[in-house]
Amino acid sequence: MSGVDPDFYRRVMGRFATGVTIVTTRTGDIEHAMTANAVVSLSLDPVLLGVSIEVDARFHDAVLEAGVWGISILPSSATGTAQWLATRGRPLHNQLARIPHVSGLTGVALLSGALAHVECETTDTLRTGDHTLLVGHVVSVATGDDQSAALVYYRGQFGALQ
Repeated sequence: MSGVDPDFYRRVMGRFATGVTIVTTRTGDIEHAMTANAVVSLSLDPVLLGVSIEVDARFHDAVLEAGVWGISILPSSATGTAQWLATRGRPLHNQLARIPHVSGLTGVALLSGALAHVECETTDTLRTGDHTLLVGHVVSVATGDDQSAALVYYRGQFGALQ
């Protein structure tokens, strides 16, 4: 109805610098992870966080089933991790085998060396076109000792922001 070209829209939104995170969840004995930059603080009372997940991504069904998820905010040194977990078709099993991580309060993987961690229980979902917006009640937050620059995404490239 709007007549906006999706490819041009993507290029326009690429001019909006975003932080880079890894979103994780767990179903059974499988740890699921994906790179995400569509993460937003939604509310302070109650404390809510949102993340947008592509409906066609296999992470989508896993996180809906699990009902809990974690966010690891990446330092600029984690570009390789962000690229790996953004790769379509990577093996489902052992995605985090070579990535140091710990199990959080909810049982989801939280990446070691992250600038900060947030864990959520899903409270609501909203199907928005080809994505679902997950709304999570924040149950745990932590910051690391790392004072590194943050990993950011701008114009289709990873970069750093001090």
